[in-house]
Amino acid sequence: MNGRDEALEEVTELAYRPLAAVVLAAGEGTRMRSATPKVLHPLCGRPMILHVLDRLVELPLARIVIVVGHGAESVTKTVQEQLATETPVEFVEQRRQRGTGDAASVGLAGSGFDLDGEDDVLVLTGDTPLLRAETLAALATEHRLTDAAATVLTADLDDPFGYGRVIRDERGGVERIVEQPDANDAELAITEVNSSIYCFRRGLLAPALRRLDPENVQGEYYLTDVVEVLRSAGHLVVAAQADDPTEILGVNDRAQLATAETILRARINRRWMREGVSMTDPEHTYVDASVELEPEVALLPGTILEGRTVIGARSVIGPHCRLVDTIVGDGTTIEHTVAKEAEIGDGVTIGPWVSLRPGTRIAAGAHVGTFVETKNAEIGEGAKVPHLAYVGDAEIGPGANIGAGTITANYDGRAKHRTKVGRDARIGSNNVLVAPVEVGDGAYTGAGAVVSRDVPPGALAKGVPARIEEGWVKAKRTDDEDEEP
Repeated sequence: MNGRDEALEEVTELAYRPLAAVVLAAGEGTRMRSATPKVLHPLCGRPMILHVLDRLVELPLARIVIVVGHGAESVTKTVQEQLATETPVEFVEQRRQRGTGDAASVGLAGSGFDLDGEDDVLVLTGDTPLLRAETLAALATEHRLTDAAATVLTADLDDPFGYGRVIRDERGGVERIVEQPDANDAELAITEVNSSIYCFRRGLLAPALRRLDPENVQGEYYLTDVVEVLRSAGHLVVAAQADDPTEILGVNDRAQLATAETILRARINRRWMREGVSMTDPEHTYVDASVELEPEVALLPGTILEGRTVIGARSVIGPHCRLVDTIVGDGTTIEHTVAKEAEIGDGVTIGPWVSLRPGTRIAAGAHVGTFVETKNAEIGEGAKVPHLAYVGDAEIGPGANIGAGTITANYDGRAKHRTKVGRDARIGSNNVLVAPVEVGDGAYTGAGAVVSRDVPPGALAKGVPARIEEGWVKAKRTDDEDEEP
């Protein structure tokens, strides 16, 4: 059993008091300079707040309450649509942003919590996407083992600028937390900082919140002041220090978002490499949190995998590929390719310099080669589109071959139309297939043909506009058989 599993098991075994969570996600995030609520900014392909919630749902929680404010409707909708959990999730709106203490109070009162209950509650912010479930489990465990009124998650930072400093008493307990704007020089020299992540005895938190006042530089109700309120009432407040200081990093601007992205991507890559995925240059390999990879996948430099992309076993992706919401089968090779909302079968070879647009489906054993673009196209098993072609709104039959420079002219200025190329058909170089049109099974087209009429199976179409010679393939095969070797 690894350390993460042990921590989660320990907090479960200590669940003699129910555990809930309140996530503070009401802030506007003005330093992001964006109309998008701060907690919805994407990180490794997933909104920031969902990284926090994904870790919470790994814990044995009775409920999760999310305090929303700025962009409340979009935050609520995003979480409801994208968070997969059986844990009850509730939303409470903080209509006026008056600080973290007020937000926590709104979360407790507005969600119908029993304010005198003896259970525990985690209080954390929605902009700390690097938190791990085992760290939250360790926080709750320390809280219960010490029977504290409050336990603060702290970290020791080389550069504590911007964070509240943790002031300890002579016994090592937490005496108070001083926010940076209110700290004196001696307090600013302290490197142990508050993460804004806590575990409280809920029956003690509610009355402490009522005793807060906004007498500070910001004129807000600080949740950090609850520590001093509880201490003054004779209660024990302790700290649990995070092993990895990066876990507590908050995101308040674009630079911090980029830092968090770098750390999270490195974690994701390490996890996949431990599970049998090869990365020749992890620093230049980008895999979203929602991507799924099978063992023995190889990712070459410059590979970017986004959204709900799935890569099958033994496939090689890269160099320089971007796949978005794309399904790739086993044993497929893709290089220098952009694919969006595509489905690619087993044993396919693609690239270099290929664009697979939405709706592309490529069957097993097919080949799509250099400088090919596809859109809303089905390419059959073993078919080949080797180079310099556009295949849009089309069906290419199994075993068919599309010559260099061929395009499907799918748009007549008003509507899109489909092209169908049959099984084992051979399309010559520099053809224009003017949709709607069908080239039958085993048919041929000559080089440079403009095909605007259906070509029967086994026929030849050649010229501009293309003329049809029915039975040409059968006759040609007969002539070939008559020739002396």
